[in-house]
Amino acid sequence: MINPSSYHNKGFTLIELLVVILILGLLAGIVGPRLFGHTDEAKQTKARVQIENLSSALKMYKIDNGRYPTTEQGLEALVAQPQSGDIPKKWKKGGYLAKKQLPKDPWDNDYLYLSPGVHDDFDITSYGADGAAGGEDIDRDINSWEIE
Repeated sequence: MINPSSYHNKGFTLIELLVVILILGLLAGIVGPRLFGHTDEAKQTKARVQIENLSSALKMYKIDNGRYPTTEQGLEALVAQPQSGDIPKKWKKGGYLAKKQLPKDPWDNDYLYLSPGVHDDFDITSYGADGAAGGEDIDRDINSWEIE
């Protein structure tokens, strides 16, 4: 037969559960913002990496075709053979990007491409979180010529 007094020794009391919930809440309040506060930095880093990848693909395009795509042809020339302007004769079948599609920046905007560029042979820019030229912190522009 089961001893009724043994039921009182099993499980947790309401106070113990509340203390555990309080501790978990405090940990989430302290650790959560530190983890999630880096999402803006991560997006900026992702934009830099994507710009570097686009720059590498553009260099491969130039090796094959002797020049970079024009501003009019845009970055789309990396995934689809241009049909306007100076049409490249040695365009690589399948394109120049591994995923076969042109990425958007981490804020879901198109990258801006200028060729010839003002700062280099070509310029690639992401306007950052605000999607507008200029800005500070998370709104700061990310430019190909500033990436080391």
